[in-house]
Amino acid sequence: MRKVVIWDAPTRLFHWLTAILVAAAYATWRFDQMDWHIWVGYALLALVIFRLLWGLFGSETARFAAFLAPPRAAFVHLAHLFRREPDREIGHNPAGGWMVLVLLALLLGEALSGLYVNNDVADPGPLTQIVPARISNLIDALHTYLWWTLLAAVTLHVLAVALYRMAKGQNLVLPMVTGRKTLPPEMRAPALAGPLRMLLVLGGSLIAVAVLINFL
Repeated sequence: MRKVVIWDAPTRLFHWLTAILVAAAYATWRFDQMDWHIWVGYALLALVIFRLLWGLFGSETARFAAFLAPPRAAFVHLAHLFRREPDREIGHNPAGGWMVLVLLALLLGEALSGLYVNNDVADPGPLTQIVPARISNLIDALHTYLWWTLLAAVTLHVLAVALYRMAKGQNLVLPMVTGRKTLPPEMRAPALAGPLRMLLVLGGSLIAVAVLINFL
């Protein structure tokens, strides 16, 4: 058995920064700090766009092509959920890959719908003026519905991680902190992207958010 780096720094930072920003989004909304809430939303949007691009151009284990298995494979994996066995996945397991996609879709929808928000509490979103009031109100309602759906999905994700620990004896949290997992020597290490590619993808993400905020 040997320690293998399976998660690169950008993927791990995205994971934990997103968790912090979702908590910050709730806190700023709950305590009526809407100016900060807006900036948290912009940061979340930049992170999600970065992760989507990283899923196309990033490290092997971060790419959608590497971890999005057919739905049948995810159901077969879940059928063995209570089978205690070592973790031999180089990256996300088949069910976890689909959870990543669901969470990214909800985060993207929540952040984008926030650009249209128009109510008596927050300032109008930067794109509010380009759609009719009826559509803007519908998007405002969608922003709320997506938020509670996102919280439900996050809760399910946390419960699944705890269940893997208790039922299967697999610690999914530690590799997302250290980037390393203990694997048999015959399993190859995944290819990791370099810092230059990360900076280019991050720059593209920030430009995309700036365009959405300022020019649309």
